[in-house]
Amino acid sequence: MGNRTKDPYNFRSDGKPGVDGYLGDFRRGPAVFTLYTLGADHPGRAEKITAYLLDVDDGAGPRQCCRFTDDPEDFAEWSVAWEGDEWCLWIMAQCHTLIAELEVD
Repeated sequence: MGNRTKDPYNFRSDGKPGVDGYLGDFRRGPAVFTLYTLGADHPGRAEKITAYLLDVDDGAGPRQCCRFTDDPEDFAEWSVAWEGDEWCLWIMAQCHTLIAELEVD
């Protein structure tokens, strides 16, 4: 974990380079979750809302796990494979921990 930014062949689930927006990663069992920022949804708006992409890789390559924003009124959009999974609350807690750690730095 943490070396994903140095791998020139690392791609996100959306096909973009893994260094673009990389915030960090965490592991649970065989799955590695990688969090990316997609930037502000509407950069010209006064109240910018940041969008995030969370990928999961269990050895078969990165796949989208969910997308969410920092708007407290939004809900995470889980991929079909993860919708309602028992890990979802833990996964979101890990994402928010990564984001909070970056805000402190």
